[in-house]
Amino acid sequence: MSDFKLLIGGKLVAGDLTMDVVNPATEEVLAKCPRASKAQLNAAVAAAKAAFPAWAATPIAERKKALGAIADIIEANAAELARLLTQEQGKPIGDATGEVYGTAAFFRYFTMLDMPVKVIDDSENRRVEAHRKPLGVIGAIVPWNFPLILMAFKVPPALLAGNTLVVKPAPTTPLATLKLGELIKDVLPAGVINFITDANDLGGELTAHPDVRKISFTGSTATGAKVMAGAAATLKRITLELGGNDAGIVLDDVDPKTAAPQLFQSAFQNNGQVCIAMKRLYVHESIYDEMCDELAKIADAAIVGNGLEQGTQLGPLQNRMQFDKVKELLDDAKKTGKVIAGGTVPDQAGFFIKPTIVRDITDGARLVDEEQFGPVLPVIKYSDPEDAVARANASPYGLGGSIWSTDLDRAYKLAEKMESGSVWVNKHAELAPNIPFGGSKMSGIGTELGEEGLAEFTQLKIINIAR
Repeated sequence: MSDFKLLIGGKLVAGDLTMDVVNPATEEVLAKCPRASKAQLNAAVAAAKAAFPAWAATPIAERKKALGAIADIIEANAAELARLLTQEQGKPIGDATGEVYGTAAFFRYFTMLDMPVKVIDDSENRRVEAHRKPLGVIGAIVPWNFPLILMAFKVPPALLAGNTLVVKPAPTTPLATLKLGELIKDVLPAGVINFITDANDLGGELTAHPDVRKISFTGSTATGAKVMAGAAATLKRITLELGGNDAGIVLDDVDPKTAAPQLFQSAFQNNGQVCIAMKRLYVHESIYDEMCDELAKIADAAIVGNGLEQGTQLGPLQNRMQFDKVKELLDDAKKTGKVIAGGTVPDQAGFFIKPTIVRDITDGARLVDEEQFGPVLPVIKYSDPEDAVARANASPYGLGGSIWSTDLDRAYKLAEKMESGSVWVNKHAELAPNIPFGGSKMSGIGTELGEEGLAEFTQLKIINIAR
């Protein structure tokens, strides 16, 4: 395993502290990782602040060129980055490779956007223009489920807008991010982007730092609330993409054999460790038994193992804390529902749980009401579609949801009634860099991706001229 460094002020530096990174498939130490001190965090923010004026004044064409160069570097080093990602995160190597290439694609997408001056009024008496200006130093806090691509929700638009950054990956998945920092350190001027790590002890310091003008955070709702509180004293901007408890609602005209593979993938991608994974599935009573049977067959046939092994479809949970949480929810579900596939923890090293289908469970059970973020899916019976939507909406979360039907008009009318930031019809959890993404209720504040996501990294400035 190569020697990893922080990137601060354009220089690769050792951490003042160190920490172990564990391979979740083996529970063995994968690498000794640098860990930043508070002084190094302050140095990273100072470097970003010092680099900001020149980067903000750099023509947007040059900033786009830098984003394109980063995309090229990511693609050229895809094999190394993907292997690191699998080893630290656990996902199968094919999925990790897709994430790496997706990261490059997100960087490349933002090279196609501009921030033109918008003329609001151009009359005899006045001319009013709307300009988009950079904010300053951005703190980007990235979770452990998709370390690279969720970083790419934040870094490319922030850089394109003329901001500088301090990026903090999750403590359990810092390696691919640090490797990326090493690979791109000479693409941007010193200090424009900085990569630091911590052991969950510097997030509050970054959030409250007076020289940071915006925090872009992806993670749990509980931590998001702390970020919001920490940002309050300096009134810094925040974008929060938080937890979800996405509901899928399957109508009575759906063929279970056709839909079950798509539904399974919607729930179990990345071992269920996806903010917009389907976390609870409502199925009409007329097809309930058959759908449960089909889902159970797929779950029983899924190949679970080390992500580096050929044929693996689902890897381990990413860390022990999440592993223990899912086991606790699974134990409770065995009392409140009927496990018809999986439900076991293999007797081996690694944070593995067999993909699990739980039927005959209802709202009010912990597995239904809480976000499991793991490979356990509750399947809930309903008779009235309007009631199913009401039950889906009863959650305090509102990140995503989906309606499944052969009648698109019928599905659309129900989709309009779902209270979530994204609603899909006959699919679930589809994201693209040009489609705005954000949550409602306790699933987040603000928008990422698309032109709307770019705008969130800017200050709207109005110039009003008398004639």
